[in-house]
Amino acid sequence: MYTLTILALSWQHILIVAIILLLLFGGKKIPELMRGMGSGIKEFKDAIKEEDKPEAKTTDNKSLQTIIQTATK
Repeated sequence: MYTLTILALSWQHILIVAIILLLLFGGKKIPELMRGMGSGIKEFKDAIKEEDKPEAKTTDNKSLQTIIQTATK
């Protein structure tokens, strides 16, 4: 009995996929696609890092005082 291994790619499979991509997109378009994918991954990582940083929230005292005064009237 053989078990099905998901995403078990041999070098032949990778070669076939690479040839198909080359035929579909051409030699000049593939580096542009990879560059775009790399910059997208970098932006995603940067966004996650920014989300993890605690933001120092500063408020202007005058604006805070005016908000309190208008709320109490």
